[in-house]
Amino acid sequence: MVKVVMYCTEVCPYCVRAEHLLQRKGVTEIEKIRVDLQPELRVAMMEKTGRRTVPQIYIGEHHVGGYDDMAALDRAGELDELLAG
Repeated sequence: MVKVVMYCTEVCPYCVRAEHLLQRKGVTEIEKIRVDLQPELRVAMMEKTGRRTVPQIYIGEHHVGGYDDMAALDRAGELDELLAG
């Protein structure tokens, strides 16, 4: 399985949903980058993704977007393929 990186905050309900969806897909390790603890990481996230909101999810080198984007990929049957690499 490919590396999954998620920019997140502690209290974000969409971050929790994203983590649960990934766990249901068999992802056992998610690198979480907590932008609420280090504001400079939010700035880096915004520069990298062009978005301000969390979560921002990377599967491998592919920027998936937020939870809604990832859920849409799952409904379209494309998330499993991304996770497989």
